[in-house]
Parts: sequence; structure tokens; C-alpha cells
Amino acid sequence: MKKTVLIILLILNAVVLLGQIWPEGVPPFARVVNIIFLIGSFLFFIRTFIGDKTKN
Repeated sequence: MKKTVLIILLILNAVVLLGQIWPEGVPPFARVVNIIFLIGSFLFFIRTFIGDKTKN
């Protein structure tokens, strides 16, 4: 499960990065991808942080 989430976040990160490098080629749904990436990353980091604290 964790690996799947990381792969999805990496793909979204690549789309976000491409939009920063080549703004003219940004697809119309880029804003939505940016928001999903930020929310997904935030939730993943919080879950990982909380999960690590409960294991110790």
C-alpha cells in the first residue's frame, strides 16, 4: 500500500514539476493535480509521522 501511494505521488510530482519547467505545456487540469499532490503529500507525511511514533 505504501509503495502504491509513493508511486502515485511521484507521478503527480512529475506533472507538477513539468508544469514548473515548461509552463506553456501545462494541461488544463494542472491546478487540480497541484492541489491533489499537495493534499496527498500532506496526508502521507502525517500518516507516516504518526505511524512511526506509534511503532516506537
